[in-house]
Amino acid sequence: MKILHILSSQIFSGAENVVCQIIGMFKNDDDIEMAYCSPEGGIRVALEQRGIKYIPIEQMSVSELERAIEVYQPDIIHAHDMRAGFFAARACKNIPLISHIHNNAFDSRGISLKSIAYLYAAKKAKNIIWVSDSAYNGYKFHSHFKDKSVVLYNVLDSEEMRKRMATDTKAYDFDIIFIGRMTFPKHIQRLLAILRIACDKKPDIKIGIVGNGEEEQEIKALCTSLKLDDNVTFMGFQSNPSKMLHDSKIMVMTSRWEGTPMVALEAIALGVPIVSTPTDGLKYLVKNGVNGFLSDDDEEYADILIKVLTDDELREKLRQGQLARSEEVNNVEKYKATLRSLYTK
Repeated sequence: MKILHILSSQIFSGAENVVCQIIGMFKNDDDIEMAYCSPEGGIRVALEQRGIKYIPIEQMSVSELERAIEVYQPDIIHAHDMRAGFFAARACKNIPLISHIHNNAFDSRGISLKSIAYLYAAKKAKNIIWVSDSAYNGYKFHSHFKDKSVVLYNVLDSEEMRKRMATDTKAYDFDIIFIGRMTFPKHIQRLLAILRIACDKKPDIKIGIVGNGEEEQEIKALCTSLKLDDNVTFMGFQSNPSKMLHDSKIMVMTSRWEGTPMVALEAIALGVPIVSTPTDGLKYLVKNGVNGFLSDDDEEYADILIKVLTDDELREKLRQGQLARSEEVNNVEKYKATLRSLYTK
C-alpha cells in the first residue's frame, strides 16, 4: 500500500514534524510505503535528514497535485490541514482521501471562506483526523462529519528524537527557549511583553528564540524597543533544535491557538518544564504544578518563570513530572495502530 502525504507549506514546523513522525513509524513495515509531497522549499533539508522520499511540486494547485499523484500512484492520499485537504480533494479523483486537521484555527470557527471551502474536502474524505477535541469542536461544521471523524492526539517517537539530538554536540545555556514559527498564531509579541516583565525582576535571564517567519522583522524590532536585545538571542530556523531544548530550563509558548504541538511533546520527553498560555492542546498536555504551568495573566506568567528559574527543587519536580507525563502521552504503538486501521478499512 502506497500513501502520499500532502502538505501546502514549504517549511518544517508542527504539522510537517507530525508527518515525518508518521512516516518514520511505518518505515520498517513491508506492506506500507509512504512519500511526502509539498511545494519545493526548505522542507527538503529536514526530509533528507530523515531519509524520507520527497515528491516536490512547484505550487499547491490541482494540476501540480495531479502530476504528483500520477508520478507516485498512491493507494491512499493523506492530506494535512484544510488548504491541502481542499486541493487534494479536487485532485484525488477516486483515490481514497484522509484529511488530517492539525489545529483549531480562528478562521474556521465561524462561517468564513476557509470553513466553507473545507466542506468540499470534508465531504470527499473517507475519514477526518482531528488533532484535539478543540480542533474538532472548533470547526464550524464539525457536527456534519461526526461519523467519519476521529480525534487523535499527536505522539512523539522519543527514541528517534534522541538519536537526532545526539548529532548536535554543542552546548547551550538558555534559561528560557521558544521554538516555533514567527507567525500570528504563535503570538510572540505577547511573549516578549511577558519576558520584559520577567527581566525587570531578574535582569540576567538568557532567552533563545528559534524559528523564522513572516513576522520576524516586526518581532526583532519589538525586541529592540523593549530593550531585550541583551537577553534574547535569535537562533533562526533550526532543522534539529532538540539539543537547544534539552539544555534549556524552561520552554515557553503563548499561542493564540494550537493542536497538540510537537515541540511540547519534545519538551515533555526531555523533561523540560513548559510554561504556556492555556491554549487548546496545551491544556491536555500540561498539568498545572505537576509538569509545568498554564497562565493567561502576563504578570503571573512572568512570576512563574522567575519562580521556576530560581527554585531548583521545583524545577526538578517539574522535570520528573514531564518524564512521567511522557509515558502517558507518547504511546506510539497505539497511535500507529489507529492510523493503520484508517488506512486499511
